[in-house]
Amino acid sequence: MKKVKKSNPFKRPLPIVVIICAVAILGLWGLGFFKADEGSVNNTPVFVVKKGPLRISVTEAGVIQAMEKIIVKNEVEGKTTVISLVDEGARVKKGDLLIELDSSNLLDQKVDQEIRVQNAEASFISARENLAVVENQAESDMDKAQLAYDFAVQDLDKYLKGEYPNELKELESKITLAEEDLTRAREKWDWSKKLYQEKYISQTELQADELAEKKKALDRELAQNDLDLFINFTHKRRLAQLESDVSQAKMALERTTRKARADVVQAEANLKAKESEYERQQDKLKKIETQIQKAKIYSPADGLVIYATSAQRGGSRYGSRSEPLSEGATVQERQELIHLPTASGYNAEVSIPEASLDKIRIGLPALVTVDALPGQRFIGRVLSIAPLPNAQSAFLNPDLKIYDTVVRLDKNGSLDLLRAGMSCTVEIIVEQYEEAVYVPIQAVLRVGKVPTAYVVKDNKLDPRKVDIGMDNNSMIRIVSGLEPGEMISLSPPLVQASVEESTLEKVPEIPPASSGVAPSSDVSGPSPDSPVPRTDRAQDDPTPSRSSGTDRPGDRFRALDKDGDGRLSREEFPSSAEGFDRLDMDKDGFIAVGEMLRTFQGGRSGRGSGESGPRDGQ
Repeated sequence: MKKVKKSNPFKRPLPIVVIICAVAILGLWGLGFFKADEGSVNNTPVFVVKKGPLRISVTEAGVIQAMEKIIVKNEVEGKTTVISLVDEGARVKKGDLLIELDSSNLLDQKVDQEIRVQNAEASFISARENLAVVENQAESDMDKAQLAYDFAVQDLDKYLKGEYPNELKELESKITLAEEDLTRAREKWDWSKKLYQEKYISQTELQADELAEKKKALDRELAQNDLDLFINFTHKRRLAQLESDVSQAKMALERTTRKARADVVQAEANLKAKESEYERQQDKLKKIETQIQKAKIYSPADGLVIYATSAQRGGSRYGSRSEPLSEGATVQERQELIHLPTASGYNAEVSIPEASLDKIRIGLPALVTVDALPGQRFIGRVLSIAPLPNAQSAFLNPDLKIYDTVVRLDKNGSLDLLRAGMSCTVEIIVEQYEEAVYVPIQAVLRVGKVPTAYVVKDNKLDPRKVDIGMDNNSMIRIVSGLEPGEMISLSPPLVQASVEESTLEKVPEIPPASSGVAPSSDVSGPSPDSPVPRTDRAQDDPTPSRSSGTDRPGDRFRALDKDGDGRLSREEFPSSAEGFDRLDMDKDGFIAVGEMLRTFQGGRSGRGSGESGPRDGQ
C-alpha cells in the first residue's frame, strides 16, 4: 500500500504573502513614501525649445481624379449582369463597345410584348370598324325616324286640308239630295191624293206614293245623322289619332337621335381606349427595345477607360468599396460604370476630418505625392471645400464627419504620368515660417484657460504662460513666452490643470422666458446674425487671427464675402444650391456668419474655436 505524503501547511500560503507585500509596496509608492521631491525633474523627459523653419499643414490620403471626365452610367432598369467588359486602361475610340449587359430577360419580354401589341392592334382595328358601323346604323335609324315623323305630319295635314273637307261636303251633299228627293216625293204624294179623289188613280198607287214620301223623309234623316256622326265622333277620333301619330313619331325621332348619338359616342370612346392601349403597348415595346439597345454601351468619345469602382474616393478607410467591376458582376440602374477623362488636367480629391476643417480654406497651396510615382511631387491649390459632411461616411459612422475637398493640380509636364484612381497623399500647407519658435504639442498645458509650459530651471518645473499659434499635430508654434534654448518638460503635471464649473452664459439677444418667447435650445450658441465669437486664445494672442489659427470660420466667411456686406448671397457661395439652402437656416436668401459658424461648431471636440492646440488637462 502506497503511503500518502502529508503537505506542509506553512508552505502553501507563501505566494499570497508575496503578492500582498508587492501590493503594499506599490501603494506606498503611490502615496509618495518613496516619491522624490515634487519639483524635481529627475527622470522627467525634457525638450529644448527650438527656433527654425516650421510648417503648419494637414495631411490626408486621397485619390487622383481627372479634371474633366465623361461618366458612363448603366441605363438599364433594375439589376443586370455584365457579360463583356473592355479592359481597364485601354484606349478607345468614339463608338467602340465598352460594356455589354445581360439582355436575355429583356428579349423574352420583347416577345411577350410583341404579342400584346398585336392583340392591342386587333382590338383597335375592331373598335375603329365598329365605330363606322355604329355611325352608319345611327344615321339609318335617324333617317327612318325622321321619315316616320314627316309622314305623320303629312297625314295630319292631308286629313285636315283634304279628307276632312271632302267627307264633310259629301255628307252635306247627301243631305241636300235627300231633301230634294223628299220634296219631290211629297209633291207627288199631294198630287196623287188629288188624283185619287178624282178617281183617276187607284188607292194602291196612292199608297205607293205615300210610301215613297216616307222613304225619302227617312233617307233625309239618315243623311243628317251621318253628318252628325262624322262631325261629332269620326272627325274628332281621326284628328286625335293623327295628332298622336305626329307626337309619337316626334318622340321616336328624339329617342332614336339620342340613342344613335350615345352609340356613336360610346363607340368613339371605345376606339380611343383601344387606341390608347395600342399606343401604350407600342411604347412599352419601344422602351424594351431601347433597353435592349442600352444593354450595349458604346464609348461617347475618345479616351482612356477607367472603371468607376477604381476611381472611387475614400476606399476602406471611410466605408467599404462597391463590388469591383468585372464580367459577371451585378450592376444597378444609374450606377457609374466607366470614367473617360476628356482633359489632361487632374485633381486630387481628399476627405478632411472635422477636427482639421478649421485650418483649411480655399486657395491654400498643397503638395501631392503619388504612391505609384515615388520621388515625384505635384503642387496644387485647394479648389473647393464641401459645406456639408460626406453623407456616405456619416451613414456608415455617425460619429465620423469628413468634408470632401478638391485640390487642383498645377499643369506641368509631370501630369502625363498621372492616372485617374491613383492613391495619393495630400499635404495642405496652412502656414509656413522660416523662423518660428516651436515645441512639442504635449508640452503645453492649459491652466485656467491659459496655455502654460513648464520650464526646467534649477531642477524645478517653473510654470510659464505662453501665447501659442497653430500646430501641425506634432509641433505647436510659440508666439511669445519661451525663448530658444530653454528646456521645458514634455510631461507637465496634470494636477495643475484646473477644471472649471460650467456656467450659463447670458446672451442679451435672447429674451427671458417670462416675456412669453420660447428660449432657444442652444443658449450658448450664437444667433445667425451675431458676430463671430472670439476665444480666450484669440484675445491673448497679439498676432493676427490668421497666424494664430483662431476664427477660421470667420476668415473663410470674410474670404467668400466679396461685397463686404456681412452676408453671403447665392452668387458668392461656391458650392451647390442644396448646400446653400441647408446653411440658410432662417431662409432669408442669405447666409450670415453665425449660420456658417453653427455648422463648424456642430462637431467640435473641445478645441475652442477650432485651433488644434492642447486641450485642458493634457
